[in-house]
Amino acid sequence: MSPARRRQVVERVRQELGVSERRACKALGIGRSGVRYSPRTAPDRAALVKRMHELAQKHPRYGYRRVAALLRREGWRVNTKRVHRLWRQEGLRVPKRQRKRLGCSANGCTRRRAGRINEVWSYDFVLDQTADGRRLKVLPVVDEYTRECLVMAVERSLTARDVVALLARLFRERGAPAYLRSDNGPEFIAQAIKAWLAKSGVATLYIEPGSPWENAYSESFNSRLADEVLDREVFSSLREAQVLLEGHRRQYNEERPHSSLGYVAPAVYAAACRQAGEGERTRLACTV
Repeated sequence: MSPARRRQVVERVRQELGVSERRACKALGIGRSGVRYSPRTAPDRAALVKRMHELAQKHPRYGYRRVAALLRREGWRVNTKRVHRLWRQEGLRVPKRQRKRLGCSANGCTRRRAGRINEVWSYDFVLDQTADGRRLKVLPVVDEYTRECLVMAVERSLTARDVVALLARLFRERGAPAYLRSDNGPEFIAQAIKAWLAKSGVATLYIEPGSPWENAYSESFNSRLADEVLDREVFSSLREAQVLLEGHRRQYNEERPHSSLGYVAPAVYAAACRQAGEGERTRLACTV
């Protein structure tokens, strides 16, 4: 029974029987301290709730844990339990849970897991369209260890030759990875790509057909991309899509707390890895 309800019950007994508060509490088995208790509202509650609403509006698919991480980053002295309580009281949205897929081949992300920066990159296409109905083809490349999105190509069409040009530029800027994971799409299994990757010293990890969970890091990023941007934006042109998606890539890398990294942004985590000589993720996530 809430304090307000206890006060109502005790007051009703006092009025009907004409007894003191002490006797009414004794008869009802209610402590007087519970009746007299008046909850105090934290002085920063209004400002905190306002900021939570602002963050929820800016990042509508963030849950309370990620919002709590952002608040602490901004300097709020607040724990996750309090954010969760206010989150529920304010009726803010909690993200849906996703089902896990079982089973993984030798090239899947479970058995062939990245152990350092630049070891395994993964990529897969995402399709969208502009307001005039013309197709957009998006190709993000993700470093599986740091979760960074290294590049996000956005064009009307991307052929195997375009993919080679994109990877060549990325190799020059960041160095070549040891492995490149993808599905068996025609752009990825084209002989031109296979020959060029072999010449570059990069091994390919092709997942089993019909098993997207084996390319989980790329699938997860593309799912968040669709949920947070593509499903919410109508692009008027190819150029607008390129600008907005590049902005999202930078925000994802530099600001967005990542749950598997201890709610640290991927770029921040990557910088900490390089500074610490690429130590274990669990240790870094606790110290970043």
